[in-house]
Amino acid sequence: MPCDWIFPDGRRPCYPLRIVYSNIAVVGAGAVGGYYGARLSRGGARVSFLLRRDLGHVRVHGLSVREPSGDFLINPARAFGDPAEIGPVDLVVIGIKATANGELLRLLPPLLHERTVLLLLQNGMGGDAFLAEHFGAARVIGGLCFVCINRTGPGEITCTMPGYVTIGEFAGPPTERLRSLAAQLEASGVKTGISEDLDEARWRKLVWNVPFNGLALAAGGVTTDVIVADPGLRAEARALMEEIAAAAARFGYAIEPEFLDAQMAVTDGMGPYRPSTLIDWQEGREIEIEAIWGEPLRRARAAGVAMPRLEDLYARLRKLPRPG
Repeated sequence: MPCDWIFPDGRRPCYPLRIVYSNIAVVGAGAVGGYYGARLSRGGARVSFLLRRDLGHVRVHGLSVREPSGDFLINPARAFGDPAEIGPVDLVVIGIKATANGELLRLLPPLLHERTVLLLLQNGMGGDAFLAEHFGAARVIGGLCFVCINRTGPGEITCTMPGYVTIGEFAGPPTERLRSLAAQLEASGVKTGISEDLDEARWRKLVWNVPFNGLALAAGGVTTDVIVADPGLRAEARALMEEIAAAAARFGYAIEPEFLDAQMAVTDGMGPYRPSTLIDWQEGREIEIEAIWGEPLRRARAAGVAMPRLEDLYARLRKLPRPG
């Protein structure tokens, strides 16, 4: 397909520009939400960022993104402190942690019209069902981010590994709206895949999140390079991966050993990366224990799958002193 447009930095994509969702709100514009919101804004959409701690800074200085392909700045950025100031939009990108899902009952209603789509970019399990219960299953698209992104300062997001995003419908197989959203993300510079089954995609994401987010805390607050370099921790991480794959198989999802190998290889190349759970803990925020470790463990138990290593890790994480 011939390329008839270029990115602002001069790169030429091999897909046509598509802006399907032209009016977008980002709820939880931290590292993940802020990054993808900035990408969509750079791609031509009208993106409104709902912010709390960085609101004043972003209103004055904009939203800065640093990444290997080149830094960029969204300035002026549409930054708001109240969803009522934004009003109804076509797409809401949700980047808040699972621990704050209850806040969505207050934050989302002012942003909704009859056909508003909700894209949940969240780790673990249970968030898609929560949205479906309260706002309707037909609205919900789940997204999984295989990336390395951190908030490194007020209004500053650093992406050291762009990776890719996988999106899937909560209520069924891929639809035309899902493909359109994937095309818009691609046109905004985000490598995007489509999942035939959102549950399977979430089990696959747990293959990395369960061991590396968990061991980063349980081993005393360490980065991923420490985990992969230590023979004992590396072996424990691999064993946790295999338990997740075994549980997924009970639900009909075959996660091949090569996928586990690839996840370990990617982690080998990350360097001293701080997983999001470690950052939350170090900054005194509640961590997503139930979504990432508790819910998959409960589902596995209900299906008759023994997961002794996950059970032990879950117990260790629950014994950590609460932040604050």
